Amino acid sequence: MRMLLMGPPGAGKGTQAKVLAERLNIPAVSTGDIFRANVKDETPLGVEAKRYMDAGDYVPDEVTNSMVRDRLSEADAGEGFLLDGYPRTLAQVGTLDDILAEHGHKLDAVVALVADIEVLVERMTKRAHIEGRTDDSEEVVRHRQDVYTAETKPLLQVYAQRGLLVEVNGVGEIDEVSERVLAALKPVTE
Repeated sequence: MRMLLMGPPGAGKGTQAKVLAERLNIPAVSTGDIFRANVKDETPLGVEAKRYMDAGDYVPDEVTNSMVRDRLSEADAGEGFLLDGYPRTLAQVGTLDDILAEHGHKLDAVVALVADIEVLVERMTKRAHIEGRTDDSEEVVRHRQDVYTAETKPLLQVYAQRGLLVEVNGVGEIDEVSERVLAALKPVTE
């Protein structure tokens, strides 16, 4: 299974990615986790990425594309993966298509978690206080929602036209949302 998990910031992609990857026995590949690890370790990539993340903007494609290309070339992703946080732009869709073609693969499904913006803002600002995340102030959270709507939401139409898109309500208890996603993926996994 090679799949994308998409949705606006705060929709639960990271949480669901961990659960689904375990249930589907594929690695979860999260650009956000990789960026945060680099920020924490103050690597050159992390320093550059932090400037964009703190402003609520996307890290430039060239940095992100290189990172994803390297990660999907690792042995554990050979039989499948769940990508969380990539692609985020139309240009990245083309790059992902190229990366997959280089390995003789294609996507099996794109799951979009759907949730009301106000629910997401509340969820993310609450998480910011609990986790001490500087990239989740209310102002930045609202900006990230706007950036998602302008730059990433159009990707859903691309994947819908390819017959890959499955939309799932992302509001509810973790297990409840996971079961919805797995039920929606049943035609693909059987």
